[in-house]
Amino acid sequence: MITAHVFIATSLDGFIARPDGDIGWLLERDDPAEDHGYTDFIADKDAIVMGRGSYEKVVTMGDWPYDRPVLVLSRQLAGTPVPDILRGKVRFSDATPQDALAQLEAEGVRRVYVDGGQVVQSFLREGWIADMVVTTVPVLIGAGRPLFGALPRDVSLKLESSRHFPSGLVQSAYRVLR
Repeated sequence: MITAHVFIATSLDGFIARPDGDIGWLLERDDPAEDHGYTDFIADKDAIVMGRGSYEKVVTMGDWPYDRPVLVLSRQLAGTPVPDILRGKVRFSDATPQDALAQLEAEGVRRVYVDGGQVVQSFLREGWIADMVVTTVPVLIGAGRPLFGALPRDVSLKLESSRHFPSGLVQSAYRVLR
């Protein structure tokens, strides 16, 4: 059975980006000397599902950082060609979370990294997220794109672990209770 997993950072006031998508506040806190666990997290993931906002941010940051297939869920991008440099690495789709996971599962994918605020929210609403690693950055940005949005029901979580780093980041791992 396919499972979906989240690894994401948020400001202390719950935003993953400023209203215009800027994440400079996050990049300023990135200390290469600190291992925040991303390498261990991604090691057992077969594919990545992200939203258009995350995709558009990543393509502006230089070389494509992912060595796994990436499915970008976007009504705007679906049906448009993937840039030549990313052909074979990225696909665009307007599938629902359920249909996207069914398609990936049919391709042999078992564990998926889900990234991007709206995509994470839609997967949570539909009950597809198994667990989340949320890193809180000690900064208040006041407004922006929230990590979590409206939900049709409460989503109960079990704290699996929590740790803090010299930079002030606090990372918590949660299992989503069904």
